[in-house]
Amino acid sequence: MRASRALTRAASEGRAPRRRLPAGVTALTLAAAVVNVTLALLYYWRFIDTTFDLVIFDQAVRAFAHFHAPVSIAMGVANGDSAHFSVLGDHWSPILAVLAPLYWIHDGPATLVVAQGVLFALAIPPLWVFTERLLGPLAAYLTCAAYMLCFPVSTAMSFDFHEVAFVPLLVAVMAERFQAGRRLHGVAAAIALLLVKEDMGLLVAGFGAYLFVTRQRAMGLSFMVGGVAATWVATHVLIPAVGGSASSFWAYGQLGSTLPGVAWHVVTHPLQTLKMLVTPRVKLDTMLVLFGSLAYLPLASPLVLVAVPLLLERFLAAGFPSWWTTSYHYDAFVVMPLFLAAVDGTARMQRRLPTRYIRWPAFTPAVAWAALVLAGVVVALPWTPLGNLMHPALYRLNPRLRAADTAVAVIPDGALVEAADDIGPRLSSRTQVLLLDGAPRWAPWVVADPPDLEFPFCSAKQQARYVTFLEGHGYAQVFSRDGIVVLHRPADARTRAALAHPVKAARLRGDLCGGPAP
Repeated sequence: MRASRALTRAASEGRAPRRRLPAGVTALTLAAAVVNVTLALLYYWRFIDTTFDLVIFDQAVRAFAHFHAPVSIAMGVANGDSAHFSVLGDHWSPILAVLAPLYWIHDGPATLVVAQGVLFALAIPPLWVFTERLLGPLAAYLTCAAYMLCFPVSTAMSFDFHEVAFVPLLVAVMAERFQAGRRLHGVAAAIALLLVKEDMGLLVAGFGAYLFVTRQRAMGLSFMVGGVAATWVATHVLIPAVGGSASSFWAYGQLGSTLPGVAWHVVTHPLQTLKMLVTPRVKLDTMLVLFGSLAYLPLASPLVLVAVPLLLERFLAAGFPSWWTTSYHYDAFVVMPLFLAAVDGTARMQRRLPTRYIRWPAFTPAVAWAALVLAGVVVALPWTPLGNLMHPALYRLNPRLRAADTAVAVIPDGALVEAADDIGPRLSSRTQVLLLDGAPRWAPWVVADPPDLEFPFCSAKQQARYVTFLEGHGYAQVFSRDGIVVLHRPADARTRAALAHPVKAARLRGDLCGGPAP
């Protein structure tokens, strides 16, 4: 009775009362963290993680940990910019600095993948509170379990580390705090989102659109204007200020040369825009999976507006086909907005049902929806990265893994090494890693994996030809086993010159691949 009166009083004041989370929520959060971290560490130790992008983030966070600018020599040299290129010139992600203290405890890429797994799991408590208020505790537990096992999270966990790890947590906190009437806390979460990536201003603007249509017009308008302005400032002022380009990720030339031009084209050519959103077919497939996995209930809530700007950003981009698929980490940017919208949509649908159709109070339509979503997620598990945890082969050593471990041990601490994409992460904690990309950097050490197709080579044969090229230019083979090769040559002036004036590998790959350079 006392709790009921407190809830009533808080509701009348426009805010929800504070309360302790049930032990079940803590247990579910810990379980999610353990599952995520287990998958991440297995991928790391089995040489599945890659230099692009795990080493890039590792080098940047290590620099933050030493109170330096977040420089990534791997990214700068591979992109032909500078050995002192700041990752903030690629994406505006200053929030990475909060991970720096973890490097004082353990310095290495494994720290990042562990932190990512924990961050994804920490979104469960605010999601549970948000859902419990609308649908009850049982539906909240089922919903959080579905989030824990869903493919956008496991796919992001299986693909190195990215700044998206912060997004589900901050979005859930922002939405839950506004739901609770703690608007200042929600604003703080929105500001933190703006530090995650330059386009998170679009997500904040989407949340502003939701606030606006739900009669919080002043706050909503502030979010919309502030979000768009933050994205423009990050892209056109902050990124260029640290050596990047405002046009690096502009892929909308078919719609216009500026954001206002694109917006005008979308308004004046709606049918063409709609066609672009579903063609080629992979775009439609991705959206069907995202919404279908939640029984399309996000469409029943205005909260879906939070995800709309990011979905438009992805599917209207012509220059980056990788954005359209479910294979990378991009779905993790919208997974929490879609879950929150589905929860709200379910609550709205349930309220419209006459009470006489709800015969069992413990098993409401909301519980049925949450159980259905969780069942779908569980059925799909074998086809997601989490499904790999059920395969014994993931836990076994094989000759290739032993050879790769030995090759990594050959490289001395502090060395400059060009490493194959899947080898670099295991060297990054104690060496300076460059990406082996087909453009000679003349590093003293090279670790190659010629039998495998490694990014950014066009074929395994191309990588093998590059190894032969290096052996013909002063490199001696010091290790070779099960396809893994280690080459060595003394450093000289050519190394310093190559680092001072790097050349983009893309300029060379055209001849190597038998076609024009991209």
